[in-house]
Amino acid sequence: MKLSIGSDHGAFALKEELIQYLKEKGYEIEDKGCYSTESCDYPEFAKAVAEDVAAGKAEKGIVLCTTGIGVSIAANKVHGIRCALCHNEHTALMTRLHNDSNVLAMGAAELTPTLAKRIADIWLETEFSGEEKHQRRIDKIMALED
Repeated sequence: MKLSIGSDHGAFALKEELIQYLKEKGYEIEDKGCYSTESCDYPEFAKAVAEDVAAGKAEKGIVLCTTGIGVSIAANKVHGIRCALCHNEHTALMTRLHNDSNVLAMGAAELTPTLAKRIADIWLETEFSGEEKHQRRIDKIMALED
């Protein structure tokens, strides 16, 4: 599976650790930046990841910043994206089962690297339930973009 991943400076170290971890698990990674701890603007990187996913250049995306809030807001501005901010295993599971989220947002200051990896694993390995009620709700969410 091809993943697009991006972060700002506040989550650079976590991004680098996640990239290595996910590559070891066999994922193909497109790193959209940032590439250092020098201060930068998170919307640029969240947009780049979200556009990869929306265009089908990546199957899913992961965006990171200090809290995860800013990147999740930015990613959700891209048409076709359902970005979910997750701080625990349960929300990672539920957003895949019920929302079929296609971008995961996490906050580097909110998680240990071990928990971030576990959240990513759950999110990447969980399939959408396909239940009619959840699809109906997703369709209503996506209609808000029109």
